[in-house]
Order: sequence, then structure tokens, then C-alpha cells
Amino acid sequence: MLNQAMEKSLSKFMTKVLRHAPEAFGVVLDSEDGSCPVDTILKAIRKQPKWSRVTEEDIEQVVRNSDKQRFAIENGRIRARYGHSHDKISYSPGEPPNVLYHGTNKMALTSIIEEGLRPMGRQYVHLSEGTHFATLAGSRRGELVILKVDTGSAKQSGVTFYYAGNEVWLADRVPPESCSVWDAEVEEGAIQS
Repeated sequence: MLNQAMEKSLSKFMTKVLRHAPEAFGVVLDSEDGSCPVDTILKAIRKQPKWSRVTEEDIEQVVRNSDKQRFAIENGRIRARYGHSHDKISYSPGEPPNVLYHGTNKMALTSIIEEGLRPMGRQYVHLSEGTHFATLAGSRRGELVILKVDTGSAKQSGVTFYYAGNEVWLADRVPPESCSVWDAEVEEGAIQS
């Protein structure tokens, strides 16, 4: 069993392999869903001196304990659910809730207000059904701002939403008129009324 620090480190390495540079580690991902056999990633991980003793159970521990549920294991195959910067993974369109959330930082807000949400270095814009994942994503780079996305408005503007699993939704872009800054105090007041 991995301790918390090793688990976090292995999670980062698995992210690198499954989301950003599979070819650098001799891993070929399925072009449809971005998956590979668990045994394939296990062999790639074990080639690294630091990880020579990693087991399949260690990988399963990382998948199970990931705060953002970054990975999924199904039928002996593992994949990153979202966040890919290599070959574009295809997802089936889905029907999102009326409101989704996106975590960002205060410095990016002006650009988002002008241009909307764009994938930047990733393939898709990442959105979540609740504020928990949005907070985790947005608090990494500066002062947190959570945006509320009106999915009905976005769909009228031609946006297609894709469900990546575990409350995470993806979109190619979200126009600025579909985004507003979420205010927890206002939301709580509305709920209590």
C-alpha cells in the first residue's frame, strides 16, 4: 500500500503517461477512448527506477483515491477521464444539468469575460456538476473564482457537452454570455428563502 506522498507522486506520473505523453513511455492509447490495458501502463511505470516495485494494486489505489477521479479502470483497461493534451479523445454528447461550474483564477477572469471559456492547452473546457471539483481545479493558480455556466444558453449558442464521468463535463468552448461569477453567499440566500 502506498503512503499518501507516494500515491500523489504516482498519480502525477500516471497523468503524464495517460494524458500528455504516452508515446514517450512506449504506451499506445486507444484512439476512441484513450485507454490501454492496465498491464501496459504497469510495465511503463515499472521501467522507471523509482517505480520498479509498483503493483497493479498500487495503480488501483491511485484510481480509487484520486480526489478528482482522474482515471477509470474498466474491463482490464485504464484511461484518464479528461485533461488530455495529446490526440483528441472522442466522447459521446450528453445532456448536462442546467448549471455547471468552472474553477479558474482571478487573473484569467478578464479574458473569460471577453472571450468565454476556451480549452487553452487542453482538448476541452472542463466543467463540473458541483463546486467541489471546480474549487479543486481553480485553486491551483492564484485567487479562486468559480464560474457558473448556463448550459441552456450555451447549447443555444451551439455548444455540445460531453460527459466524462464522475460529475465532469467537457465542452469545446463556452461563450462569455453563458458564464457568470458564482457567489456562494447569494446562492445560499436564495436556497434559504
